[in-house]
Amino acid sequence: MEDLHRILNADSVAVIGASRDETKRGYQAVATLKKSGFEGGIYPVNPRERRILGLRCYADVEEIKEPVDLALITTPAATVPGLLAQCGRKGIAGAVIIAGGFGEMGPQGKRLEDEILETARSHNVRLVGPNTSGIINMWTGLNLVGLSNVPKGDIALLTQSGNIALHLITEATLRSHKGFSYYVGVGNESDIHFDEYLEFFRHDEKTKAILIYVEGLRDGRTFLQQVYKTSRQKPIILLKSGRTSTGQKSAGSHTGALAGISEVARTSFERAGIINIEHPDQLFPVAETLSSLPHIRNKKVAILADGGGHATIASDLLTDLGLEIPTLSDRAQARLREILPHNAAVSNPVDVAGGSDANPEIFARCARIILNDANVGGLLIAGLFGGYAIRFAEKLRFLEEDAAHQMGKLVQKSGKPIVLQSLYNSVKPHSLELLRYYGIPVYESLDIATKCVGALSRYGQYISAYKYKTTFEFNWGAKAKKKAVRIIQNARTEGRRYLFEHEAKEVLRSHGAPAMREHLAKTADDAVRLAEEIGGAVVLKIVSPDILHKSDAGGVRLNLENEDQIRNAFHRIIDNAREYKSDAVIKGCLVASMKKKGVEVIIGTKIDRQFGPVVMFGIGGILVEVVRDVSFRVLPLSRTAASRMIDEIKSAPILNGFRGSPALDKQALSQLLLTVSEVIESYPDIEEMDLNPVIVHDQGIDIADARMILKKDPVDLTGKG
Repeated sequence: MEDLHRILNADSVAVIGASRDETKRGYQAVATLKKSGFEGGIYPVNPRERRILGLRCYADVEEIKEPVDLALITTPAATVPGLLAQCGRKGIAGAVIIAGGFGEMGPQGKRLEDEILETARSHNVRLVGPNTSGIINMWTGLNLVGLSNVPKGDIALLTQSGNIALHLITEATLRSHKGFSYYVGVGNESDIHFDEYLEFFRHDEKTKAILIYVEGLRDGRTFLQQVYKTSRQKPIILLKSGRTSTGQKSAGSHTGALAGISEVARTSFERAGIINIEHPDQLFPVAETLSSLPHIRNKKVAILADGGGHATIASDLLTDLGLEIPTLSDRAQARLREILPHNAAVSNPVDVAGGSDANPEIFARCARIILNDANVGGLLIAGLFGGYAIRFAEKLRFLEEDAAHQMGKLVQKSGKPIVLQSLYNSVKPHSLELLRYYGIPVYESLDIATKCVGALSRYGQYISAYKYKTTFEFNWGAKAKKKAVRIIQNARTEGRRYLFEHEAKEVLRSHGAPAMREHLAKTADDAVRLAEEIGGAVVLKIVSPDILHKSDAGGVRLNLENEDQIRNAFHRIIDNAREYKSDAVIKGCLVASMKKKGVEVIIGTKIDRQFGPVVMFGIGGILVEVVRDVSFRVLPLSRTAASRMIDEIKSAPILNGFRGSPALDKQALSQLLLTVSEVIESYPDIEEMDLNPVIVHDQGIDIADARMILKKDPVDLTGKG
């Protein structure tokens, strides 16, 4: 944190590659620092120049006698390693590296990026970037981006795209009273990652909200852990690109970071408390709203409009976002009737029905009544407010402005937010500027206004459930069972990277999962004897370290009820296996009771490159492969997260009971998901797990098949490796 403080609150800057050419970044940096009012030391570095913009120029940073906190390196990529060594000898805390040509350019660039990171670490220099657009501290004038007139405010901006930053800064300049506390172009994240910046902003008193544009994360799990710590104190608004295969390819080439699985990222961000945004045009408005207004403590929102069209559309949009439009209390409706025309709608949405045409102050009076209703958590005002003096009569201007004052004070007093949509927003009447002065955001787009209201509710719901959320931290190996450890170690000893089905089920069973014991038959006689002990119909399945997918090899036979069927099935399975892979080592066949019919689901785990272990749940059969009706979560799971995974798939009604069929045992299914989470946490050696199918009944579940694949290299099962 101390290094990051010296970087983002630097008292002195060396501009390496300073230039007298106005088109060069080295010139723009010096010029912008002076123009922005930076009061610290500015030290241009260029061995070919004596003075730049009236400042003495130095041959190298070690020639500077005064202490230097930060270096801005504007020279080509190949020069960076040597310059970093000089910075280290000078005692400079950090370097902002503008140049591209590193990991985002492929293997050769990655080698250069590794070199500069090694050099920086050996000389105790922290890196912003490389391939960064720079940093800005709006409160000190530390502007290393070259942008002028960036609005000052309380939103910290972290982005992997300079163009996105320019878009957001331009939007804030033209349409808002809000601005930025800091801007950081994180670039390739070679050294300082998103999570470290988040920790800094969590403690920064000037920052009230954090706005992020991310293409890929170097360490997604550490990022989530820091988000969890930060999001309760300050809202985090994020747009992640790379949702499509084309977008992921673009993200990789642009930043050298992998975009990962979109659904995994989305759900993990939401669980950590991030407000996910899907469209760039909504990014700044949502950040502006969350940094300005109290959040909505429930999902109940009122709508106040001066036209039925706006009221109806707003109601639809808010409902689509999962919000409720509750009927106002009898007392609130009675008070509204006292001040509105007889044809006004007063239940919610409230339509003033012309009651504001001669007196727009009626909006403030209605807003007060509505927000006094205990059942209402927030208010959206939609329509013409701000334009009455333009639309009807100039004398209404003062009434609109008075109403704006009243509504601003109402938000402060009630602790409930108001978001306003106005057709006259682009005209910028003074009444709307007054609303912004009080922190009430105003938008011309009804869609954006409703998205902002939705974000206030989502953040409020997260805060109310914060204590039930996961920290995304594992206690590796803490719940490992000795028997399961022996099974994994035995597989390693035999040179296997996966467990046999009966071994995988034994690992699950040791953690309480309802996995029936299955017995290994080495001969047909063994199979017959074991089937008699089990009783009833049985299933036989091949056991071979060389055959992972049993069905593909003809290695499964179902519904075997007598001795002849069992013997014939045993021999057929062995013959099929040898035909499938002639040199396969065959251990025999598993004998297990035939499971009764039910609904088939799949549960699987894998290691995501950005977020680590994740779990998937979905309906089994053709729906998984064709429709991809699945849900994802980053592990570990909470009980709430497990239940939501089940409920959010499209086929959830099948589990709830469909067309007269009984509801299935979702509680047992939820418990199995928690057990899977515990198993992955207990044995870091497991790379993938596949339970397919799991058969769900109205009471209980059966794990019909289980597969566990181990990591290529052994992991210390105590959790210390």
